[in-house]
Amino acid sequence: MAASETRKYRPETRLVHAGQLRSQFGETSEALFLTQGFIYDSAEECAARFKGEKEGFVYARFSNPTVAMFEGRMAAFEGAEAARATASGMAAVTAALMGQVKAGDHVVAARALFGSCRWVVEELLPRFGVASTLVDGLDLAQWRAAMRPNTRTLFLESPTNPTLDIIDIAAVARIAHEGGATLVVDNVFATPIWQSPLTLGADCVVYSATKHIDGQGRCLGGIILASEEFIQKHVHMLLRQTGPSMSPFNAWVLVKGLETLHLRVRRQTDTAAAVSVALVEHPRITRLIYPGRPDHPQADIVRRQMRGGSTLVAFEIDGDTAATFRFLNALKLIGITNNLGDAKSLITHPTTTTHQRLTPEQRAELGITDGLVRFSAGLEHPDDVVEDLLTALDSV
Repeated sequence: MAASETRKYRPETRLVHAGQLRSQFGETSEALFLTQGFIYDSAEECAARFKGEKEGFVYARFSNPTVAMFEGRMAAFEGAEAARATASGMAAVTAALMGQVKAGDHVVAARALFGSCRWVVEELLPRFGVASTLVDGLDLAQWRAAMRPNTRTLFLESPTNPTLDIIDIAAVARIAHEGGATLVVDNVFATPIWQSPLTLGADCVVYSATKHIDGQGRCLGGIILASEEFIQKHVHMLLRQTGPSMSPFNAWVLVKGLETLHLRVRRQTDTAAAVSVALVEHPRITRLIYPGRPDHPQADIVRRQMRGGSTLVAFEIDGDTAATFRFLNALKLIGITNNLGDAKSLITHPTTTTHQRLTPEQRAELGITDGLVRFSAGLEHPDDVVEDLLTALDSV
C-alpha cells in the first residue's frame, strides 16, 4: 500500500501495512531484496531511469525495494510526504543538516544534544565554513537572539539526551520560520508514538532507527522525514552522491520492527513510569526526571506536545562516580550499555559514555553530574526491573 492509500487508517494499522511492495509471488511477509543492482529491459529504459524520466530502481545506493518499503511505512506513520533511509541515526542527522548549508551559512542548535550530534554542530560544520551557535534550548529568548540573516536551520532534541528536558517545538519552529530558517527535530526519545514534530511546525524529523524502531539490538539505521520539497532540495542528491545507504537487510529488519513498535513503546513507557514512582523518593536518589510526571520541570509543555511520557528515566545517585559505579555494577537484570529503546532494560552513565567528550564545565551546564544515570525501560515484568534497581541502590 502506498502512503496515500493508508492515511485513512489508524496509526497502528499503518505500522503493519503501509509501504507494502509485493513481488509476483504474493508473499505475506515483506520480501528481502538483497541486491545492489537492477536489470533493464533495454538500454533506452536504463537511460530513462537514470534521467528520472521513468520510475524504477537504479542502484541500491540510490534506492532498493526493501528500503523503499521501510521509507514508505515510516512516512505514512509519521504523516510525512517523503522519507529517506540512511545507514545510521547519525548519518540521518548529518545529512539533514549538511544538505541545507554551504560555506558562510549559520546553524543554531540546542546545547543539550547527544555527544555525536553536538560534535557535528560544534566541530564538523565549522570545518566547512558553516558557523554554529549553541543555546539553552529551554530559553526561547536565546533562540531569538542567536538568529542571524544567514541562519539556515535550527536543530534540537526533545526530550533531550540525557536529562529529558522538553523543548517547546512549536515555539522554536515559529522563531525559525520568522527568520527564514528551517527546524530539524531529533525525535528519538519521544518516538513517533508519543510525539509528532511535523504537526508542531518542524520541517524535518530524524530518527536513529537503531533504537525503538528496531528495538531488539540487531542493526543500525536512520531515517529523515519531511515534505517532498525538503527531501528533493536538501537530502535526495546528497544521499545519492555520498552513499550513506541503508542495507536492504537492515531495512527488512526495521520494517518487521515497525509492526510491533506501538506495543513495545507502550509497554516500555508503562515500565518507565513504574520505575519513576518507585525511585522518586528513594533516599539514595537526589534527582529524578521523567516526562510523564507532574513534577517534571516542563510538565506544561509535555501536556501540549506529547501524547505520553517516555521509555527513559534519568536519575541522580547521591554520591560520586565510584558510588554510581557500585550501583551500576550491582545490577543483575539491567544491562550497562550506551544503547536505548531495546527489548531489554538498559542503563548508562553519560559522564563516562555518551557525553564523555564534553568538559566537566560543559556537563555541569547541562545538568550532567557524576551521579546521573539514564535508564531505558525494556519489556521485562516491571516488578523485576524495579526490584533490580532497588537492590542495586543498597550497594551505593
